[in-house]
Amino acid sequence: MPQGQPSVVPDDGLTTRQRRNRPLVVVHTGIGKGKSTAAFGLALRAWNQGWPIGVFQFVKSAKWKVGEENALRVLGASGEGGTVDWHKMGEGWSWVQRDAQMDNEEKAREGWEQVKRDLAAETYRLYVLDEFAYPMHWGWVDIDEVVDVLRNRPGTQHVVITGRNAPEKLVDFADLVTDMSKVKHPMDVGQKGQKGIEW
Repeated sequence: MPQGQPSVVPDDGLTTRQRRNRPLVVVHTGIGKGKSTAAFGLALRAWNQGWPIGVFQFVKSAKWKVGEENALRVLGASGEGGTVDWHKMGEGWSWVQRDAQMDNEEKAREGWEQVKRDLAAETYRLYVLDEFAYPMHWGWVDIDEVVDVLRNRPGTQHVVITGRNAPEKLVDFADLVTDMSKVKHPMDVGQKGQKGIEW
């Protein structure tokens, strides 16, 4: 295992091992590409460790075929690593067509209620809450409640949240935050998304 040295050792009464194994809240936000891709990369690592994984897709349509979904479902069913459950709550790309997609507000709240139940039951070791920053940003899900639930979750459950415009309260609370910035993108020169790259 890599032996990196932390720049600060807090006086929190924890041993190095206890601190190392503390469950994390991870946020991938920003306008750049790769937020969900990075979260699914974490899911691959979790699968390899034998952890049960719950993927909760907010906003993205149940009809939208995400490339990582098939791979993680196959791996989860292989019996070699952790299990993978995939939940879809959205009806489409609400961040593009918000006014036409208000059904997503109710579905997002229902999805969050399911996440809360699973956290209370310690159903998974890793939760990928894909595009969950949007329902919080739009006020569909209460950010104070989200932070409170995550702060008080039992056991050793890791949670990764993706999406643009992650609320400041979530960013301040999270243990690991990455802001994906865009330097260049093929869409800047008129090239649409393609198979194997975007999905």
